[in-house]
Amino acid sequence: MGNHALIFGASGISGWAVTNALLEGCPSPELFTKVSALTNRPLPTEVAQWPSSDKLQVVSGVDLLQQGGQIALENELRSRVTGIESVTHVYFFAYLKSADPDEVVRINVEMLKRAVGAVENLSKTLKFFVLTDHGGQSLQVYGIHMLNNFPIVPPLHENMPRIPEPYASQLFYYHNIDQLAQMCEGKNWTWCELRPDVIIGFVPNNNFSCLAQVLALYLSLYRAIEGAGAEVPFPGTAQSWTILSSDSGQDIIAKFAIFASLHPEKCGGGQAFNIADNHEPSSWSQRWPVICEYFGLKGVAPPPGASGPQPNDYIQAHLAHWKELEKEHGLQTGRVGNDRSSDILPYAVMTLFNFDRQMDLSKELNAWGAHAIETDPKGTWWTAFDRFRRAKIIP
Repeated sequence: MGNHALIFGASGISGWAVTNALLEGCPSPELFTKVSALTNRPLPTEVAQWPSSDKLQVVSGVDLLQQGGQIALENELRSRVTGIESVTHVYFFAYLKSADPDEVVRINVEMLKRAVGAVENLSKTLKFFVLTDHGGQSLQVYGIHMLNNFPIVPPLHENMPRIPEPYASQLFYYHNIDQLAQMCEGKNWTWCELRPDVIIGFVPNNNFSCLAQVLALYLSLYRAIEGAGAEVPFPGTAQSWTILSSDSGQDIIAKFAIFASLHPEKCGGGQAFNIADNHEPSSWSQRWPVICEYFGLKGVAPPPGASGPQPNDYIQAHLAHWKELEKEHGLQTGRVGNDRSSDILPYAVMTLFNFDRQMDLSKELNAWGAHAIETDPKGTWWTAFDRFRRAKIIP
């Protein structure tokens, strides 16, 4: 009998991609016979943009923090997830944000604890659990959110020590790692964690952590207003224009997550893996022209001593024009001007992160071996934009 994949947070950037890769037959069609995609918000099939497959069941409205606690969650999964007793591989991407760091730790550790406990109690066939540095946290595990106090000289590698206090205690991901290690001790299943940089990819539902969506909306609108061939100054600074980092495309993350889960002898035991598109880092000076080219625009350096237009400011200033584009092209609505529209993400990634943060990918590539996949900015960003266009999110 084949494997059964259970994806928590399947409508997010990475969860969507794991589900998509499995339905496309990664690494081979016969390895997984069931794919159960759990989402908090509803996700109609026509919106999801996944390949049609008899393997797939989508279960929406699953609240890991529901009233009734562990027992209520297990009862819901037992009644709603067909074949829950046969789950073999879990991919966990669920995340909830809060303005209070202590609350972020509490709720996200509790979600993980309940999810692991439920699967353990309901399925005796669990083999592997994949945890990802998720929720748009990027490389906070290495301290990039400390900005000017960023403590590490890159390249970043997995055996680096944890960041200092008080930052360490406020980072929910450390608590999740410790929780999962504790729950796995002495069990028949094993696990690993993946550490991507900012995740580049498509989401079917609006997502405040999706940089590709913000730039797709912005550049589509910019093209409509400024015209084909117009120059688009980089939204960051001269310093952030040249720093080195590593894009983490959703497809690379998904395919390695699946590979790792099928090779516990190489990837289990709670190991951490940096995940990115290419062992050679790149700069925004290399990426931005490629990103803008997709929209028939010319990406250029920021003005001397300043930044280019901020994507969200530009969208808000031309919101009426965007609404016209929605009507003209029959686009999905609700992507701008609401509480799920990211107003800080582009500024954080393209301005505040003005220091080198490239990753050492030796461990990932060595584990993957002959199966290793790499791509370039065009392969990652243009694939995401194609998916947004196919989903009628951009014209």
